[in-house]
Amino acid sequence: MTIPAPGPRSTCLVTGASSGIGAEIARVLARRGRNVALVARREPLLRSLADELSSTHGIRADVLPADLTDPDARSGLVDELAGRGLVVDVLVNNAGLSTMGPVYRADRSAELNMIRADVEAVVDMCVLFTPGMASRRRGSVLNTASTAAFQPLPGQSGYGACKAFVLSYSLALRAELRPVGVSVTALCPGPVHTGFGEAAGITDDDAAQALPKVMWVPVSDVARAAVDGMDRGRDVVIPGLANRVGAFAARHAPRGPVLSLVARKHPGLAPPRP
Repeated sequence: MTIPAPGPRSTCLVTGASSGIGAEIARVLARRGRNVALVARREPLLRSLADELSSTHGIRADVLPADLTDPDARSGLVDELAGRGLVVDVLVNNAGLSTMGPVYRADRSAELNMIRADVEAVVDMCVLFTPGMASRRRGSVLNTASTAAFQPLPGQSGYGACKAFVLSYSLALRAELRPVGVSVTALCPGPVHTGFGEAAGITDDDAAQALPKVMWVPVSDVARAAVDGMDRGRDVVIPGLANRVGAFAARHAPRGPVLSLVARKHPGLAPPRP
């Protein structure tokens, strides 16, 4: 089940498109002749990317600044796209964030905001846009989870749980939509240098010490694997051999020793610096 053929009114809605994996996925789609609708909070970055994609690849690139933690902003996307005469045949739910550290030191508002971005927004966007795909009997959905979805993640407890939800939700949604010609793929990347970790409070040095170099995959490779996997109708895409091995091991290794190891290595559980 491949990505639907492009058309003049068809677009690929990509959230979290202002940087990182989202921006690279938009680039891959544009290189393949797909129109894109770019969603994120940082409008100047979206406009810069839209200009790049339209001038380089001759495709239509729409800019839709929105805070996806806001339910009204999410529902407003439906009307905005319809008003522009666009039909969403590809939905990429990539926007997300993480918190860091033990739960007993967590900021309540930050934790709840993460759940709104990583879980609530994914569910709502699927509820908003998959009915049209189902009625047209074509469409592709890509939900960005993480290799953190395969085991609990001390130091980022809420984030790991959010991504486990996204993976489970995506697989169930895939089974529901497959009979009506719509595919769903879960992208589960390992560590990637995108600025995501830094925003959560993990420095590059901390991340490099906690995760072996072999697990790091360039963001361009992650985006290419994501779109290739979606186009092939794959259920789960894990970029990088080391990450695929790690995900398999996390699912089958004894949970107690794995959790103890993660808790010892995770920079978010290091003693507070003076």
